[in-house]
Amino acid sequence: MKERLDRFMARANATYYATHNPYADFTTAPEISQGFGEVLGLWAAIVWQAMGRPDPVILAEAGPGRGTLMADALRAVGRVAPEFAAALRLHLVESSPELRALQAVRLPQATWHDRVDALPPGPMILLANEFLDALPIRQFVRHGRGWSERYVAESRLVEAPVPAAEQALPGLEAPEGAVVEVCEEARAVARQLAARFAAPSGGAALFVDYGPAARAPGDSLQALREGQFADPLADPGEADLTAHVDFAALAEAAHAAGAQALGPVAQGVFLARLGLPQRMEKLAAGQSPAQAAALLAGVRRLTEPHAMGRLFKALALCAPGLPVLPGFAAESDDHAR
Repeated sequence: MKERLDRFMARANATYYATHNPYADFTTAPEISQGFGEVLGLWAAIVWQAMGRPDPVILAEAGPGRGTLMADALRAVGRVAPEFAAALRLHLVESSPELRALQAVRLPQATWHDRVDALPPGPMILLANEFLDALPIRQFVRHGRGWSERYVAESRLVEAPVPAAEQALPGLEAPEGAVVEVCEEARAVARQLAARFAAPSGGAALFVDYGPAARAPGDSLQALREGQFADPLADPGEADLTAHVDFAALAEAAHAAGAQALGPVAQGVFLARLGLPQRMEKLAAGQSPAQAAALLAGVRRLTEPHAMGRLFKALALCAPGLPVLPGFAAESDDHAR
């Protein structure tokens, strides 16, 4: 019995997040530095002002983990932008009951939803860190003038020819033998958000995730188990399965639905533009030497190219009438390569 790769990945990740503490296997930017959530919260406050300061406004997060990012964001917003803090209504997109319980400790005022398209109508700002990479992918392999699709059978990949009616799937341009990945769910999220932002209520979404700035063929499916890379096809549900995000596909989907797409910008560049290094240097000045060193080490891990600063990118989808949002200055030439 064979199973299409995206269905295998969706099933495996649903089991994993329902039965495991993912933070035993990996860590994310909000857990590395409190400044990450703080500057994203202030980014949202500036976007809210650019939207005309709607009251109420939905502040949402997709894939909120343990609630660390949003707790840090709300702390900074409450201190610096109290009017935004009073206007926002907090909504979280999380399907795992275990993670919802962790989030509720830090964010008891939140309302939860299983999917992005279940968020209520109205002006909205959405944050999503390492949300898209866990969405299921399909993989296609170029053979001559046609394509085969990968399936999982007995913990290994097998191929089956793609029906003639599907041979023209978008984005499938690659040389002989190349693997091309398509994440239909991520594209659907981008289309849904873009259509929402193109409507009068407007809004913006910020995605921070990892992958190349430009579309490129390649097999990026990977698994993490107890902090180590593992076979993604072995023991489904025992490891976190992820793949690189196709930012170009998301931007194309957003444009087609009438919204703007800004970026992608390398995470290190984006966070530097938002002032993360200066924020952490100021905070470190009042700490013990050990605490100061830890704060600054976290910033370096998030921003330096050899760490997370280059592989991770920031992409914004937003209403067509909004100005260029913070971190996406059009005149800069330091975008990710």
